[in-house]
Amino acid sequence: MTSQPPHDEHDPQPVRHTEVVMEGRVWDVVRDEVDLGDAGTHVREYVRHPGAVAVVALDDEDRVCLVQQYRHPIRTRDWEIPAGLLDVEGEPAWEAAARELHEEADLTAGRWDLLVDLHPSPGGLDEAIRVFLARDVQPVADDDRHVREAEEHGMPVAWVALDDVVTAVLAGRLQNGILVGSLLAAHVARERGWQGLRPHDAPWPQRPGAQGSGSAVEA
Repeated sequence: MTSQPPHDEHDPQPVRHTEVVMEGRVWDVVRDEVDLGDAGTHVREYVRHPGAVAVVALDDEDRVCLVQQYRHPIRTRDWEIPAGLLDVEGEPAWEAAARELHEEADLTAGRWDLLVDLHPSPGGLDEAIRVFLARDVQPVADDDRHVREAEEHGMPVAWVALDDVVTAVLAGRLQNGILVGSLLAAHVARERGWQGLRPHDAPWPQRPGAQGSGSAVEA
């Protein structure tokens, strides 16, 4: 037992061989042969992901902006917070978040803080997500609105009280992982008077590509 607060430890283990099993349109499936020392060498397959950002947009009435999209893998139109891939090379994460908020919710924000960092499924994909808190939100001008396509076409947008979202999460009515983690974090942060939030441009060493491949590949 330790009295120190827990923290994740970035500790890449040697990869003896790696191959791309499937090249996808957005992400790939990778197979690594990883050396775990005394535990032996094992093959692990996972999805290589470019990373993403998400936004908890909160208005002056403590309402959260939610969007609804059809997610084919779970055959569900689930409620989410605005989010998107880190698919613009060199774009700072908070600027990507601002772009997604504009594109998905037709909003801009006057204040940005870093809310929480997530690895949504570390056993099966290397995705890292940075979630921002956006406040002092304003609608964009009608002629500056984004034209939405595919799953985003006709996407509903709703403003829901933060407390009501938390109640829906605990009741199992909302199950999107990013929404659940982000809105519970926002609820706790609000109870603490928003103290302790990191700045919007805080370092993000876990961002995909920030440390190269994240593992040393040996022949």
